[in-house]
This record gives sequence, C-alpha cells and structure tokens, in this order.
Amino acid sequence: MSQERNGAATFKGNPITLVGPELKVGDKAPDFNLNKSLVENVSLKDYSGKIKLISVVPSIDTGVCDAQTRRFNEAAGSLGDNVVVLTVSVDLPFAQARWCGAAGIDKVVLLSDYKAHSFGESYGVYIKELGLDQRSIFVLDANDTIQYVEYLPEMTEHPNYEQAINAVKALA
Repeated sequence: MSQERNGAATFKGNPITLVGPELKVGDKAPDFNLNKSLVENVSLKDYSGKIKLISVVPSIDTGVCDAQTRRFNEAAGSLGDNVVVLTVSVDLPFAQARWCGAAGIDKVVLLSDYKAHSFGESYGVYIKELGLDQRSIFVLDANDTIQYVEYLPEMTEHPNYEQAINAVKALA
C-alpha cells in the first residue's frame, strides 16, 4: 500500500491527502508510464539524457493550470535543445491535444496520468479525495536526479516559475 500524507496540502483551504512519497532534491526520479495519446505510452527513459522540467497540473482546463502551462511553453523556447518540458495532468490525452491546439502550445509535451495514476503515486502528488495530481514542479538533470522540487501547499496557487526556470538554466 502506498504511503499517505494527510494534510500535506490544501485545496481552497481544505486539507487533502497525498498518496506517495515526498521526493527531495538528490533523489533518483522514479520511472513513470504516462499516455502521450490514447495508444502511445512514454516513460522516463524516453527522455533519457535530457534535462527535464516536469510541470504537474490538476486539470489543464483551469485558470492557474492554463497559465502555468503557457508560462513554461514560453520559457521552453529559450532553454535549449537538451531540455524537455513535460506537463502532466489526469486529463484525457485528446482533451490535452484539443487544449494545446486552441492555446497554441507547441513547445511543451502534455502527458496524461489518467489510467493508473502511477506518476501521481510515484511522485507523491496523487490526491486521494479528488483523483487528480497536485500542482508541483520537478527539475531532473540528464541522469534523472531531482535537482529542484516544489510541491504547492495550496493547489490554487502558482508555482515559483523563475526558480524552476533558473534551476533548468543552471543545468543546461
């Protein structure tokens, strides 16, 4: 059974239960199995050798999640070819594709954790009560070691975009 972290975060001021470990800088990033489309899966090794900025959002169709994805898409163009920006949510892949097309998002790869929530549980961001993943940021170096992590204590708040981007730039 996965570890539960009660009261580790809130949603609109109400405590939520996060499932999985709280990862820290220096930890080896857990592998994941996410959907790039309904039939195409990807794992951490698909981005082997690249610096990874993983932006986790509860649902792409909310204001903060929209802004977060747009901000990292904007930054992705200046981070270099050795950096990949991944946005993870539990939205269905075709909803993610629809949103990307409407929003003009072309530098961020959207991945879905809708099937087994394995990313959420491995990275300690799965919200037991809501079936969503908690807003968070992970920066992994080319060897998949976590170099920056931010778990948002309140789901409706924005992450520290500049700190995450600077963490990537320090590795690039």
